[in-house]
Amino acid sequence: MKAQIIDDLTARIKENPNFYVANIEGLNAEATAKLRRNCFKQNITLLVVKNTLFAKALENSGIEDCQDFEKVLKGSSAIMFTTTPNGPAKLIKSFSAAEGKGKPELKAAYIQECPYIGAENLDALCNIKSREELIADIVALLQSPARNVISALQSQGGGKIAGIVKTLSEK
Repeated sequence: MKAQIIDDLTARIKENPNFYVANIEGLNAEATAKLRRNCFKQNITLLVVKNTLFAKALENSGIEDCQDFEKVLKGSSAIMFTTTPNGPAKLIKSFSAAEGKGKPELKAAYIQECPYIGAENLDALCNIKSREELIADIVALLQSPARNVISALQSQGGGKIAGIVKTLSEK
């Protein structure tokens, strides 16, 4: 039974390179159910596991720099697996503020092959851009020069620029 759980966790770690370890101890059943619903809406898989089993799965997954996780794997731990690096951080921040209990509390995270240990990293994790946000930034940067040329052509002096371009093309 334990070996099967470890194998399942190891497979999840390999499939989802981004995961968070959070402390949800002290949340009542209603708040825990609400947290699970919010996770489901944001495609975050929330699992409550024994610390020793998760530590063994981390060891089996071959992830480097996971020794620091052993320090935080104490007490009640919930693991959040995600494909969006900043999703769980934003969820933890907003949920703990809304509930007013300071829970869930970030223990650690492993995002884009970098470990983040401690709750003080929550704001930095919230600011990590997702893949979609990075693509949108790149597209905006690529469109910027074209917009500048178009606006220059459409402006008052655009007639002069268009005339120069036409003259050069005729030569």
